[in-house]
Amino acid sequence: MSACAVVDAFPTFLSVWDEIGQLSLDAQLDGWLGQYMAGWPELLQKQIDNYASEELDWRAVASEHVFPFLPERLPLMQTAHRHLLDICADIFSRSQQLVQFDGDLVCVLYVGIGCGAGWASTYDDKPAILFGLENIAEEGWQERTTLEGLMAHELGHLIHFEWRRRANLAREVGPWWQLYTEGFAQQCESLLLGRASWHMQSAPEDEWIRWCQANLGWLAAEFLGRVDRGEDIRPFFGSWFDLRGKKQTGYFLGQAIINLLQEQMDLQSAALLSDPAVHLRPLLVRLAS
Repeated sequence: MSACAVVDAFPTFLSVWDEIGQLSLDAQLDGWLGQYMAGWPELLQKQIDNYASEELDWRAVASEHVFPFLPERLPLMQTAHRHLLDICADIFSRSQQLVQFDGDLVCVLYVGIGCGAGWASTYDDKPAILFGLENIAEEGWQERTTLEGLMAHELGHLIHFEWRRRANLAREVGPWWQLYTEGFAQQCESLLLGRASWHMQSAPEDEWIRWCQANLGWLAAEFLGRVDRGEDIRPFFGSWFDLRGKKQTGYFLGQAIINLLQEQMDLQSAALLSDPAVHLRPLLVRLAS
């Protein structure tokens, strides 16, 4: 029988932070590396490799974006940690019932260096969701309903990856793949929760949704234009970027595309496109017009 295991690295962080929280920034980084992450070498390596793949210095990013804000965000991390311990098994159970995710799952709760609030990955050779409590607090996503959405979204990625693995279809890279896989995960988020859910929406929530709906055509045209010009699409997805003052609108656009695909095929067929760009470009043109 499939199981959901939790690797909880947060209590150890709290103990280490009691020792290093008043030290210099460099000493804090050294303590995070040598005292805290030493207990989870696989988790550490994933984070280091993530920044190396983008040719970024992890210490520089953490010094600017993460560690200066940890003291004020600690209460939010504690709230998020408490909720995640409560919801992981429940959301995992729903995934088994609704979309046939029948493998084991590991949920890792930790304080990292800004690699993501939720990260669909592997841990100990099993499918895993890595919950970066520092990013969760930064986004203000510590409430239970938001965290349910975050977990359902990351499970959507794992479901997508597993279905494609079984069909001998590789994960890809690039802007078309990002729009495709984030849209699929967003569709799974709503499906698993049984309600419309956008965990990343900015407050006030209704205003973000209304803006995305009203500007869907512009978002589609802007995405097409940026891809065709070879420009950066991080403003659609990155938590440190925005488009016209709105963050993470690419998730809304991606789900709109999956909805259009599901006018032609079921969810599993939509997950198994061999060339996403061929299918997605005409749908973006349709939205843009």
